[in-house]
This record gives sequence, C-alpha cells and structure tokens, in this order.
Amino acid sequence: MFAVVRTGGKQYRVAAGDKIAVEKLAGEAGDTITLGDVLLAGEGDTLADAAKVTVSAEIIAQAKSEKVIVFKKRRRHNYRRKNGHRQQMTLLRITAVGEGKPAAKKAAAKKTKTEAAEAAASAE
Repeated sequence: MFAVVRTGGKQYRVAAGDKIAVEKLAGEAGDTITLGDVLLAGEGDTLADAAKVTVSAEIIAQAKSEKVIVFKKRRRHNYRRKNGHRQQMTLLRITAVGEGKPAAKKAAAKKTKTEAAEAAASAE
C-alpha cells in the first residue's frame, strides 16, 4: 500500500520500508511518529479513503542537508556577498502504511497499589 503525505510544505509518496528526508520534525533517533496529513492512499491502481489511512514512521537521524551557497552581486558597484546555509532535516523510515490506528509504543504496565506494596516489602 502507498500513500501521499504532506509534511514541511512538501508532498512525498511513501510505502512501508521507504526512507525519506523531510524538513526538521521534533523527536530523537529511534522515536516513532505518525504523519497525519495523508492526501491520497491506495494499492496498485485502486484508491482507498485517505481519511482512514495512517502512516507511521521511525526517526533514523536528525541531520543537515547539503550546503546551499547564497551569492549576491551588483554590477559595477564593487558589491559581493557570499553566504552558505545548511537546512535542518529529519531522516525517516516508513514502518507502516495502512488503515486503522497506528502501532503504539509498548509502555510498561502500571503497578497497582497492592503490587507496589508487595514489591517494596519483598525488597526489604
């Protein structure tokens, strides 16, 4: 299944297992995020309802893109300025494209008061 998602003002066609570089997103390497703005989804030549499709991705790394040189010049005025810029970007690995809720991170089960009391008693 594939989907077209919008993030950072750009659109990307993604499928499970793809790696993409997008504008900087909050999070650290290893975090799982959900790309919510799905514009189009389908499989093969059939289209699915994009409102029901979710795209889950894992952050591979936070990095900088290649340097862009900004050069300004005004003819016959001895005016030249040279600057460089490296845009922040996030590398993503698409883990799942499908209908329904995305796979959530596994959280440790919360202990009840009695279990916590028993654990404290056994530690002593």
